[in-house]
Amino acid sequence: MRHIISILVENEFGALGRIAGLFTARGYNIDSLTVAPTDDATLSRVTLVTQGDDQIVEQILKQLNKLLDVVRVLDITEATHIERELMLVKVQATSGEAREEFKRLADIFDAKVVDVTDKTYTIEVIGRSSKLDAFLELLDRKTPMEVVRSGVIGIARGEKQLRI
Repeated sequence: MRHIISILVENEFGALGRIAGLFTARGYNIDSLTVAPTDDATLSRVTLVTQGDDQIVEQILKQLNKLLDVVRVLDITEATHIERELMLVKVQATSGEAREEFKRLADIFDAKVVDVTDKTYTIEVIGRSSKLDAFLELLDRKTPMEVVRSGVIGIARGEKQLRI
């Protein structure tokens, strides 16, 4: 099962390396990893997506909590949550017909064309990972020139929060 784990860490040199090392040492895979500072300059938030049954994820959470730089850990998939991912896709759009098709596709997915040249379109898609995957599936026959994905970010709904 897919799990989104939010980790509040001290903004210290090597904290991310220790988190990644924990996964490497135990043979767990990281599907996506996003790190950014929080409103507190001394803390960063790591959002990590991994796969595993409840027992494996429980073990991961326990090991993360043992790391010195880790302040708090929360598996946000345990409760209702909001998740988003950003994707930029560059496609070849040399003909008027291709340009119109990409505009229609962007409209269907509530995406935006964020850059236009005489030969390319760059399209921004924001949403759940499944939405981004579906967009790419439809582009398959058009073969994107380049795809960049940010990784998942997420937040628990309601009163549940990851703060100290």
